[in-house]
Amino acid sequence: PLHALPHLQHYKDSDKEVMAARKSKKNTPKGKPKKVVEEIESSSDESLDLENMQDTSDEEVSPSGSASGSDDEDSDDEDQKKGFTDENSDWLKPKAKGKIQLLSDSESGDDEIGGMNDSDDEDMLEIERDAKLLDEQEEIEEEEAEEELRRTIAENTSVFHLPTAAELEEEQDGTRVVPPSELRERINDILEVLADFKTRREPKRSRTDYIVQLTSDLAEVFGYLPELVEYFLTMFNPSETLEFLEASDSPRPLVIRTNTLKTRRKDLAASLLKRGVTLDPLANWSKVGLKITASPIPIGATPEYLSGQYMLQSAASFCPVLALNPNPGNERVLDMSAAPGGKTSYLAQLMRNTGIIIANDLKSERQKATVANMHRLGVRNVVTSCYDGRKLGKLWKNRFTKVLLDAPCSGLGVISRDPSVKVQRTIKDVVRCGVLQKELLLNAIDTLSCKGPDGGIMVYSTCSISVAENEDVVNYLLRKRDVKLLDTGLDFGKPGFTRYQSKRYHPSLSLTRRFYPHVHNMDGFYVAKILKLSNKNKDDNDKDEVVVEDVSEESDNNDEDDDGIDWASEVKKTVRKSKKSDEIDAKSKKRQVEVKEDTDTKKPKLMSKKVSVPPQGQNQKKKSTSAKVTKPRRRKQQQGEM
Repeated sequence: PLHALPHLQHYKDSDKEVMAARKSKKNTPKGKPKKVVEEIESSSDESLDLENMQDTSDEEVSPSGSASGSDDEDSDDEDQKKGFTDENSDWLKPKAKGKIQLLSDSESGDDEIGGMNDSDDEDMLEIERDAKLLDEQEEIEEEEAEEELRRTIAENTSVFHLPTAAELEEEQDGTRVVPPSELRERINDILEVLADFKTRREPKRSRTDYIVQLTSDLAEVFGYLPELVEYFLTMFNPSETLEFLEASDSPRPLVIRTNTLKTRRKDLAASLLKRGVTLDPLANWSKVGLKITASPIPIGATPEYLSGQYMLQSAASFCPVLALNPNPGNERVLDMSAAPGGKTSYLAQLMRNTGIIIANDLKSERQKATVANMHRLGVRNVVTSCYDGRKLGKLWKNRFTKVLLDAPCSGLGVISRDPSVKVQRTIKDVVRCGVLQKELLLNAIDTLSCKGPDGGIMVYSTCSISVAENEDVVNYLLRKRDVKLLDTGLDFGKPGFTRYQSKRYHPSLSLTRRFYPHVHNMDGFYVAKILKLSNKNKDDNDKDEVVVEDVSEESDNNDEDDDGIDWASEVKKTVRKSKKSDEIDAKSKKRQVEVKEDTDTKKPKLMSKKVSVPPQGQNQKKKSTSAKVTKPRRRKQQQGEM
């Protein structure tokens, strides 16, 4: 009927209010005030009550219903006046209506925006959502990259200022204590400046100023003598020097060598794994090495160790033995510095207990450990001796087919095992070790025999990285003996130096190998393989050349007009001819003396036998009185008489 139309319009308006209230309640954030939420809930409840009332009375509205509605409103007003009744009623009081209105308006606006975004996200596909997330991540990454670029530009363009003289004096006097973190930061800053010196350096500052400051800071941080750090800086660039010093402070991995005279590496690894030891193969270049990463028991006290199944040995000390590579058979090998027997036992292992090995060492006390290790490992072809290596060249001259010289050195490559080297070793000690090594190397070459099938081969090694103990010594040997360098046969390691500062070495020194802790994770080591060509010494040839040069200079001064003749070569030829003629004359004189002695002893025998000799004429030439010519004639005459 027509009179119901106003009621329908009222229903529609109330439905809209209820839906808006529900939507606002749904999108209300957690941090909203409690009073606002209660207001929204009360409004929605009132609208619902109106709906129920209008549904019950479709055509008429009873006066009793209006009275009940008015009673409900009065009760609500009383509740609002009362407020809260809990313990927090003092500060939890209802706010003013104006503030509630503002809050509700702002929240409704936010809710409408959030609802629109939620509806947009719901309408989007999963691929679109993922793409949107990726776009947001890319924007964030771009912003971070821009910030990092600005920071790096600021750092690279900034100028580092070295400490002034007054600040350095305070640091040296001890009035100002510099913490290690500040020293580390200063070292890194100096390295950055040296990497880009033109743009980053301080005005009126030279490179030496930065190097000097870097040397003192490195010596202070790592506890070295300043002269040692300065020596390392001459061998490496500044950043590599820092890496070397850091690696020298960290310990090297524990390595064991399998004794193949008693077991195999696979069986040894299985037995150690049963004891809880974690291990890995050492590297591709070693078939007997095992690297121990963790062990609940001491590796030097296991039953396998006591029974001689393995030997504790550093990975770097494998290299000299692998370079020498002795063969099973009748090899005669000399180990000039053998104690405590690690390399000696490896040599016997490669030779399979055949041939003979002379294990020499200067100190008899150290040889006790060598003998004990040989017995434990089951080695039977080793003889120990205690001689001075500087006298072995005359004592055992040209006796051995192969020689191993692991020379005593300063120990600059094994600082991780012996930190006392940082303070106790000086450059004078390094030079002194180089002099001793030259003497030992010359005697080692003299003990070699070059008549073997492979010639005389020796390996020279040190546990030092200094040039004075390695390249200087080998280059000295090349000048003094008739030898040449061979390839070590090791696929890894850096080649030896052919130039160092103002020094220039033989090009074949690039065949030698260097090992560094910061590159190969091994002790610092040096290995050179040498072949002896002959027993001649180059000292005699050098003296002859000096004499020839003096004679040639005199001839050039006397005969200045004869410019077209090479007088040096002519003098050499004459000297050689004179030597040959002298040798021929000496040989002829010896032969004549022998012939005379033979004739004197045989003349009485001929006279006693009354052998007839034809008369010699005056015009006949005298024949040589050689016994070989006269003997056949005399024998024929004796047979005719018979």
